[in-house]
Amino acid sequence: MTTTTSTPALAMPRLLGRTASEWLISLPTITLLLLILVIGTGEMIHGQLLKFGEILFHDDRGHVQYFMMRADPVRPTCNPQLNVDAEVTRLQAERSRQSAVDDDIDGLFAEQAMDPALLRQSVGSTVAQCQARHTLYEQVVKHITPAVVAYRTVETSFFGLFHFGSENRPLILLLLLTVTSIATTLGFHHICLRPPKFERDFRMQAITMTMASALLFMSAIRYHQVSVDAGVPLESPLLYYLWMLLFGVLLVISAYRVFKPITEGTKGLGTWGESLQSMPLFASMGLIAGAYFLLHDHPSGLAIYVSKLMDIPNLPLQLALYIWAGMLLKQSRLVDLFMNTLRPWKFSPELLTYLILLAAALPTAYSGASGVFVIAAGAIIYHEVRAVGGSSQYALAATAMSGSLGVVLRPSLLVVGITMLNKEVTSDQLFHWGGYVFVLTSTMFFIASQMRRTQRVNITPARIAVPEMLRQIVPLLPHVAAMGVVVGFYSLALETPLNEISAPTIIPVMMIVVLTLDKILASRSQVKTASGQPSYAAHRQIGVEASIRVATTETVSHIGAYIGLMMLSQTVGGVVERSEIIELAPHHFSSVWAAMAFLMIAKVVLGMFMEPIGAIFLVSGTLAPIAYRNGIDPVHFWMMVLVAFELGYLLPPVALNQLLTRQVVGEDQIDASDHEVQNAGFLQRYERWLLPIAVMSVSLAIVGFGPLIVQHVEWLRFLR
Repeated sequence: MTTTTSTPALAMPRLLGRTASEWLISLPTITLLLLILVIGTGEMIHGQLLKFGEILFHDDRGHVQYFMMRADPVRPTCNPQLNVDAEVTRLQAERSRQSAVDDDIDGLFAEQAMDPALLRQSVGSTVAQCQARHTLYEQVVKHITPAVVAYRTVETSFFGLFHFGSENRPLILLLLLTVTSIATTLGFHHICLRPPKFERDFRMQAITMTMASALLFMSAIRYHQVSVDAGVPLESPLLYYLWMLLFGVLLVISAYRVFKPITEGTKGLGTWGESLQSMPLFASMGLIAGAYFLLHDHPSGLAIYVSKLMDIPNLPLQLALYIWAGMLLKQSRLVDLFMNTLRPWKFSPELLTYLILLAAALPTAYSGASGVFVIAAGAIIYHEVRAVGGSSQYALAATAMSGSLGVVLRPSLLVVGITMLNKEVTSDQLFHWGGYVFVLTSTMFFIASQMRRTQRVNITPARIAVPEMLRQIVPLLPHVAAMGVVVGFYSLALETPLNEISAPTIIPVMMIVVLTLDKILASRSQVKTASGQPSYAAHRQIGVEASIRVATTETVSHIGAYIGLMMLSQTVGGVVERSEIIELAPHHFSSVWAAMAFLMIAKVVLGMFMEPIGAIFLVSGTLAPIAYRNGIDPVHFWMMVLVAFELGYLLPPVALNQLLTRQVVGEDQIDASDHEVQNAGFLQRYERWLLPIAVMSVSLAIVGFGPLIVQHVEWLRFLR
């Protein structure tokens, strides 16, 4: 999730119709993403292959099962034709010779003479077992037909693939992070308060990225030295070298840009003061944390906390898949077709926005990150609200908040991350109460939007709107059917229902299928080409291959920027943790009300500066125990955290969701919107900030203090 830059487009040499960037960056990225998908799906398929293998190739009468044929059996080395009498005689003779050489003292400890009957029984049993093993071997060999060989080749291939993936998830994550971070740095796509457009903006990015990368590179080297000096064999030495390679390459790229700055295509020189707004959050976090660890004589600290991301590789890998799915959605007409079903009603801007936010909750829930939906559909939302008469400030507010409501719904990745790190809560508990929180926040937005409404609502009568809406639903049905087919395939064929565990694998596959179908249907219906599309859809390609390629190219910088920010958020969390600043806060408050107020403010502040998953790590280890000690229920605490984080993403100085809105809508639209209201009242001038902040602030107060009121006010005991 990045900010758009004004970097001039350079003509790049092409090989087989593809640029060097596509070969060196996009191709490895889509390869790694497909590998993650195949690994996830391969595990599901392998389970089914084992099941069907047993059904197809087992033989009850011969006692042969499929698992015995997964590899060529080894012939038993025992002799099935052994003569029992001869063997008994041989063993007795051997025992007699042994007894003869034993001295008297050894004889005291010798075993008693072997009972011939027991010896014969033992030898007979051994021979019978040997014969059974040989018989089973012959049966297994006889059943290994060419069909079995072909089937087991496929089955064991899937096993090897998902086993490799499960054993090497940190390596895959680091490779993906390396490729995408390099592309993000080359393209000046790191998240910052304002995208660079002046010459000094680009130079400031290069300087600060050089300094941060140098600190990270030196820390990675020192971390490797400390680990080697510890005398314990390194568990994954390749990861250490990849970290050094990543930060070393970022250092070289950024240093090159310092001495060869961007000058062409900029909007002038700019000022150094304003250029600070273009400093990447990646760099600012790296510089702050790096300086802290150096001052405290802990040079390896940066690398240690950065590498903590490898402890939970599933979360960032799943987030990468969700981002890819969001970019695939952005290439399709799915959101447009949905909006077509609402247009016949001619809703007011406020009511239409409310319905959009309700609909946006579902895709937001399946990404678990509010920014993914803002990037994927924010431009369309802004356009639609404006088209029905909404002011530009209101449309910007709706766009910024479009992804804020669904993060509490199943199967949100944030909730999954919370349950992974905190055994005090379960996903079922959080998703159950998350439904109530969603109803609350969406209702608060509706009330707020109706309070600002100045025009009378003239909704189209149902007798006119319903027939037209039904006609508009028809083009949407194939897309819905395609989704149902994918979900049905996983649910029925692979016995894997769509839930918080399987969603990261199923959703991208679903979007590839939907996008493919959408492009086929669009070509048949002779819809407008890319050159004839509205401005918000100008990025869409015509063909399937081109759409997937462009979506993946766009995904690269988003993954590099967002996961890079997640990575550096770990270092900020490390600074807070090692500085023991949390210890300055009371561990026991005078009342549960005071504890809740303190924790709410702390979570909002964290949300203002940190990426959500990185913040969850910090909260789990520091602030969560304070909540539990002061009598705050764990489920209540974490629901409050989720709402507080979303409020933080709307507040300066970072305001992540507002930054993403600025990206998808465009700097020119933002400037034009501010110019429109420069002479209006305070509320109108800052509506894009104030409306979402007010909604989420009131919602946070209710989520934080509402349950406490129910618990402690006697006359509300019937609600407990």
